[in-house]
Amino acid sequence: MTMKIEDVLKLARANIAALTPYQSARSIHSGKGIEIFLDANENPREPYANSGSVNRYPDQQPEEMMEKLCSLYGVTNKQIIATRGADEAIDLLVRSFCDAGRDNIIVSSPTFPMYGIAARVQGADVIDVPLKDDFQMDVEKILQAETDDTKIIFVCSPNNPTSNLMNEADIIRLCEESTSLIVLDETYIEFSDKESFVSVLDNYPNLVILRTLSKTYALAGARCGVAIAHPDIIALLLKVLPVYPVPQPVVQAVCTALQPANLEKLNRFVGLLRQQRDYLTKMLQKSDDIVHVYPSDANFFLVKVKNAKKFTDKCLDAGVLVRSQDSVMKDHIRFSIGDVHENKRLLSVLGVDASDIRDGNESGRIAFLSRTTKETDIHGFVDLDEPGCIQIDTGIGFYDHMLEQVASHGNFSLILTCRGDLNVDEHHTMEDSAILLGQLIRRALGNKAGIGRFGFTAPMDESLARIGLDISGRGFLKFEGDFPREDVGGMPTEMVEHVIRSFAESLGVTIHMEVTGENAHHMVEACFKGLGRSLRAALHKQGDEMPSTKGVL
Repeated sequence: MTMKIEDVLKLARANIAALTPYQSARSIHSGKGIEIFLDANENPREPYANSGSVNRYPDQQPEEMMEKLCSLYGVTNKQIIATRGADEAIDLLVRSFCDAGRDNIIVSSPTFPMYGIAARVQGADVIDVPLKDDFQMDVEKILQAETDDTKIIFVCSPNNPTSNLMNEADIIRLCEESTSLIVLDETYIEFSDKESFVSVLDNYPNLVILRTLSKTYALAGARCGVAIAHPDIIALLLKVLPVYPVPQPVVQAVCTALQPANLEKLNRFVGLLRQQRDYLTKMLQKSDDIVHVYPSDANFFLVKVKNAKKFTDKCLDAGVLVRSQDSVMKDHIRFSIGDVHENKRLLSVLGVDASDIRDGNESGRIAFLSRTTKETDIHGFVDLDEPGCIQIDTGIGFYDHMLEQVASHGNFSLILTCRGDLNVDEHHTMEDSAILLGQLIRRALGNKAGIGRFGFTAPMDESLARIGLDISGRGFLKFEGDFPREDVGGMPTEMVEHVIRSFAESLGVTIHMEVTGENAHHMVEACFKGLGRSLRAALHKQGDEMPSTKGVL
């Protein structure tokens, strides 16, 4: 018989159920049109330009971010709590429901070790009912192991490290027959063919679902996860959650990543990872180091090897880091599915010929890259075959507009965000963004087979930019032009030549550019529009032949 929510709440620690949570004045009066904030002893000035209000405390559950999370998971704001990764949600659940020295949780090893760690830190016991030989739960033994002091049963599906989904019928049986909280960790569910159990959440008051933006949505560094459950359980967890748990930069990153255009691109990238998973399943079996490759419903593989230590040492010597599972599963290794180039590297280390591995061209010429230095933190995406998605945010409005012109006239999609040291000046942000753009296009081009290679262009009112361009593999710029102003829209005109040179060198393209005119705005725009138009011709794929008598670019 399915538990009632009243019975579920009785599982909570009595002192947590009776706890009156700390509330900031801002949370009490949220949504009342307040414009002057003198409640939290903050510094009223932002620390640097475009800092994104980091001088102010964020809400406990920031409204804009929560709206996007609710939309993503198809729940109401009363059914969800945002935490610093799913790890914090695990910790909150254990601290809210398990009394130290008395209560226990149930896990099924091998599984994610944080469940047991969180319980032991709280002083709760851990009952382990190991998975069966097929890596499925032994539901009968779990129910037999359950005691009056069992508060939580953790289920990971797809499971880490075995990478398989748990049987739906087994999960439902636990929800219906157990007298404990069933915490279903769906961290990797988007990589599988199954839908989330969120769709049946209303049927089971004792069910809590964990999700994260770390995997599918590529925000591991932002640390944002959620717990989804009955509103009364969420209200209980909010009592334990710190009052300002979500940093403002995380809010900004989540809101940007969950914009529709970004979601479309990320979902496409998941498709590419799944294609790589299918390819690796076959190729890994050719390695003499690997005994068995287990089927995967996640973005990682579990493999059995001849000798785990020799395997990891071999990978480390080649600069490849994998995760040994030898302590819990003798001679087993877990490793993530990387991009095409990373997977080639792994297969090469394992002595497998990966010359036929595809560069993702079956789903378009796509690249995701990040570049972090002491001065800048940049993330970018490019799709050379599907135009229409262009989002640029460097903190320099006119420069954003110019990069938009390159992508728009180049007829490709581009997402690029940069957080740089604009409190110093514009140089690092503009230079590093140009470098990443060149790297993105270079990565997306793959072996360059079939491209037009050359490009020329372009007038802009009274201004004229003459551009010759060759994707030759050799970075070179010859630039001629004098701008009548030192600044256009906050962007130094002296940086135009430097930006295009940085782009040329990182992409490996020869550019000859000459610009004349009377209006600096028009001259700068002619340079970037012309660059885009030249790239359109050069990047256009016309077949599969290599556009070089040498046979390589």
